[in-house]
Amino acid sequence: MPRSASAPYPLGRPQARRLWLRAQRLDSRAPFGEGPEATRAAVEHLGYVQIDTIHVIERCHHHILHSRIPAYQRADLRRAQSVDRSVFEYWTHALAYVPTRDFRFFVGAMKRDWHRRSTWFGTVTLPYLRRVLGRIEREGALTIRDIDDEALVEKRGLWSSRKPSKRALEMAFYRGEVTISQRSGMLKTYELTRRHFGWERLPKAAPDKEVLGYLLDRALRSQGVVSLESVCHGDPARKPAMQRLIEARTRLGELVPVALEGAETWKHWAEPATLEHVPEPASELVHVLSPFDPLILQRRRLHAFFGYQHVFEAYLPKEKRQFGYFALPVLVGDAVLALLDLKTDRERRKLLVQKWTWLAKSGRRPLEGRIEEALHRFEEFQLGS
Repeated sequence: MPRSASAPYPLGRPQARRLWLRAQRLDSRAPFGEGPEATRAAVEHLGYVQIDTIHVIERCHHHILHSRIPAYQRADLRRAQSVDRSVFEYWTHALAYVPTRDFRFFVGAMKRDWHRRSTWFGTVTLPYLRRVLGRIEREGALTIRDIDDEALVEKRGLWSSRKPSKRALEMAFYRGEVTISQRSGMLKTYELTRRHFGWERLPKAAPDKEVLGYLLDRALRSQGVVSLESVCHGDPARKPAMQRLIEARTRLGELVPVALEGAETWKHWAEPATLEHVPEPASELVHVLSPFDPLILQRRRLHAFFGYQHVFEAYLPKEKRQFGYFALPVLVGDAVLALLDLKTDRERRKLLVQKWTWLAKSGRRPLEGRIEEALHRFEEFQLGS
């Protein structure tokens, strides 16, 4: 394999997606084992697991973990967050579970950039914020339901709250003063960050140079082959500095430029060791993936590697939907071969297939049985754990 920084390494699309699947740990049956330690290991390897409120089927954080931990139980994540405290919630490209070992890389955002997360923190006064924090200090962790506000304010949007205390808690969360010590569905319990983790004060913020290195290393670990866009997903302001870091590592031979088949003008890089062995496709594995799975989330990258363009239609009018309200891509080996619009009927305890769209052009009959087996396992997880 060439080591020159000047000659891009030619990489076919099949090889590129297998490298990405290996990095995502979707090419083996149970790469992290099972139990709470598997949950910690999965979050640490991926770097983050997105949290989302949509509950048509399983919430995406549980779904993402189940896709990589077949024996995953929701209690494993609760323990990792609330007992072992090996993961915490904060903002990456969206609200996500993040490894506690990486906390210091987020302290700078807590100290400096927290106000970018919302336009409605401006209505929170510092005296009111101190009052809410004082109550947690005296009485212990609390949820929004534990606070009776003297007056409600006008609700300005679908996701906003009429409770001033909700805004104060969110502001304290993004400032790092409180953390979410546990969840019950989407109901969050807030605790003082230092008390939850047993710290006297927050860890010292990592310098910006180290944060850049952390973000690049996280992407290389979980993506295999990276681009500037994939490393800076959700944070485009970092692109100039990240570009300089990538160029410096390339000059040192720590990164190799990659010419991706069909996207040669879109610059990619990989570590030399990543390109030394391209795995064979795990053709026997079937994954019904969340639309918020790290493999699916970056739509342009997904199309470049898989030749598949995912469309999320939940926010489209019904008459404009082609694949369904909550269509999930089905990964078979190293190809997306079907889309399933699913809904969980919790009263009848059934997983309903509302629409099945084939992307595979042939061999559908044997594939159908394997996909149905994967659906059955997913149904058992949703309704049985």
